[in-house]
Amino acid sequence: MRRRTRTLIGTLAILAFVCVYGPLAMTLADSRISEAPAALQAVIYSILGIAWIFPLMPLIRWMERPDR
Repeated sequence: MRRRTRTLIGTLAILAFVCVYGPLAMTLADSRISEAPAALQAVIYSILGIAWIFPLMPLIRWMERPDR
C-alpha cells in the first residue's frame, strides 16, 4: 500500500476516533470531574487532553512508514 493511501485511511481513522473520544471525555468531565477539587480537575483535564494520542501512536507510525 502506498504512503498516500495509508495517510488517507489513517486520517479518516483518527477523525473517527476523535469524534468518539471527544464526547466521551466531555461526558466524563461533566458528570464526575466537575465535583472534584480544582487542583484534581486540572490534573484530570490534562490527562484527558493528552491521553487520546497514546492509542493512535501505532496508527501514526503505520501511516508515516516509507514506501518500499
